Amino acid sequence: MKNAAAPLPLGLKLLFTAFLAVMVPVYWFNYGPTNFLYFCDVALLLCLISIWTGHRLPASMAAVGILLPQVLWCADFLGELFDIHLIGMTSYMFDPNRSLFLRGLSFFHGWLPFLLLFLVKRLGYDRRALPAWTLVAWGLCLVAYFWLPAAGTVMPDPKIPVNINYVFGFDDAQPQTWLPAPLYLVGWMLTLLVVIYLPTHWALRRWLAPKVAVASEEVVDAGLVGA
Repeated sequence: MKNAAAPLPLGLKLLFTAFLAVMVPVYWFNYGPTNFLYFCDVALLLCLISIWTGHRLPASMAAVGILLPQVLWCADFLGELFDIHLIGMTSYMFDPNRSLFLRGLSFFHGWLPFLLLFLVKRLGYDRRALPAWTLVAWGLCLVAYFWLPAAGTVMPDPKIPVNINYVFGFDDAQPQTWLPAPLYLVGWMLTLLVVIYLPTHWALRRWLAPKVAVASEEVVDAGLVGA
C-alpha cells in the first residue's frame, strides 16, 4: 500500500531514537533480553521503524496491539497512585528496589498511545495491521508459554520478568488455577484478538484509514470475523 503522508518531523525522529538509545541498554542490563518480548516493547521497536521509514504498517500494528492495554496501564497506575488496587500491572512502578530513573523510563506507557495515534493519523492506518499484529502477538505468547519463566518462578534477580504477556494468568506470583494451563493460553490468545485487537482495528479503520480504502476493507474484515 503506497503512502501519501507528509514527512514526520526530524525532531520527533531524533527524540524517539535518543529515548530508545537510553532505554534499550538500561532495560537490557536491569531486566534482561526477554523483557523485549513484552507487547509494549515490541510496539516501541515498530514505532521506530515507522518513524524512520514512513511506512504505516509497523505503526498500525503497534496501535492495534497496545492502544487499549496502554489505556489500562494508565488507569492501573492512577489507581495504584491513590492506593486503589485494580489488576496490579503497574505495581513495579512503586517498587523501591527499582531506581527512580528505571521506573521513570517506564512512563513511556503513558505517552506511547498518543504517539501511535499521531503516527497513524499522519501516515494513515494500514488494514493489514490486524492479521500482522495478531500473528506477532500469538507468536510472542507461545514463546513466553513454552520457553520463558512461568508465573511464580523464583528468579536470581527479582527484576527479571516472569509470566511475560500474562500467558500464565494475571498474577506474576502464581499461575492461574481456574483453567488447565493450555486451555487458558488458547482462551487468552483469542481474548486478545476479540476483545482488544478487533475493536481497535475497527475504530482505527473508521477514524483514520484513507476513505478510499474503507469500502474494500469491509469484505476483508467480514472474512476475518467469519473465519
